[in-house]
Amino acid sequence: MVTIERESGEPLPYEGVWRFTAPAVDASVPQARHAVRDLLLRQGVPVADDIVQGLLLIVSELVTNAVRHAALLSPMLVVEVAVGAEWIRVSVEDNHPYRPTALETDHGRTGGRGLLLVREIAREAGGVCDVEHTATGGKVIWAALPLKPTGIS
Repeated sequence: MVTIERESGEPLPYEGVWRFTAPAVDASVPQARHAVRDLLLRQGVPVADDIVQGLLLIVSELVTNAVRHAALLSPMLVVEVAVGAEWIRVSVEDNHPYRPTALETDHGRTGGRGLLLVREIAREAGGVCDVEHTATGGKVIWAALPLKPTGIS
């Protein structure tokens, strides 16, 4: 990720990192989405509306995946929001060791495409996403998007 340095060296008022934990239950999906939206508003992050909508869908997908696939080994999950001068990164961490991959589109299936959707939303916004192992044996899935659309399609 590229960090833009400002002449003053001081962070902008909306820059920072926020983390919160949630139980790996269905009710955490809308709660996480609302918490991220409220954080962006409270901090005055100058993020484009279409980026916010994509970001909130990404949060929903990542938390849903953690609830559906990791809850047995990871009853709690961590959502992190990091905001820089020109980008925003959201991640969901759990303690399940399985590292998913983006699945190919299978029109015969009704599920299993959440990470593919996350990857496409990030790509269309000019951002990136990835899955990484944690030091504790779990994983963190993250997506970073620019605050303003880049026009990539």
